[in-house]
Amino acid sequence: MKKLKLISWNVNGIRAAEKKGFLTWLETENPDIACLQETKANVEQLSNNLVHPNGYKTFWSSAERKGYSGVSIFSKPDSKEVKYGFGIKKFDSEGRTLIFDHGDFILFNIYFPNGQRDGERLKYKLEFYDEFLDYVEKLRKKDKKIIICGDVNTAHTEIDLARPKENEKNSGFLPVERKWMDKFVECGYIDTFRHLHKEGENYTYWDTITRARERNVGWRIDYFFISPNLLKNLKQAFILSDVMGSDHCPIGIELEL
Repeated sequence: MKKLKLISWNVNGIRAAEKKGFLTWLETENPDIACLQETKANVEQLSNNLVHPNGYKTFWSSAERKGYSGVSIFSKPDSKEVKYGFGIKKFDSEGRTLIFDHGDFILFNIYFPNGQRDGERLKYKLEFYDEFLDYVEKLRKKDKKIIICGDVNTAHTEIDLARPKENEKNSGFLPVERKWMDKFVECGYIDTFRHLHKEGENYTYWDTITRARERNVGWRIDYFFISPNLLKNLKQAFILSDVMGSDHCPIGIELEL
């Protein structure tokens, strides 16, 4: 059996994160695979140290719009194949998805859309959710082992945010968004952190303007989900809430394969 540590982190700008010590953190934390969201950069804008860090291969999916969205994977293990999206232009053009075939499992690193701006973006977000679920369900029905991580931009239940009542009419905790999360979980996907930790006040995002992190007035909107056929391999799920450098903190899981 080999142990594998996977980390997911919305870095809110990889170039800013690099200046705040991201590469030192990566070396110290030493994950086998790190999945980043909201990288906000094209590869040609990045330092050589970020694109070719010691011990890792990196993969980057960038938005057509400069300085927006984007995801990346830093991996020690080789991949059989990496896909850059679902094959649907209106979703793939925002650089939100990397699908990494590890061999033992298929890893989805996704920065799901935020629906807060207006009704059109909420519609886009819900369409993205449905397209993702269709895509991943086709793989699950072939008995593939699946890991999904990233910023889902929705808190699932009341325990997943500090102020549920005040946010019932805000995107990120709307009934329609939570209903989709219910549907996703009902398909069998396991919220790894909630499977192992039932207590509240565990968050992954805090608003910076109101200095919410100091008071732990947060949201748990970053997740690792696994398909049921990986549950026996799950050993740990954790939130690294003491790691600074973004308005989100890293989360992770450990597997034995």
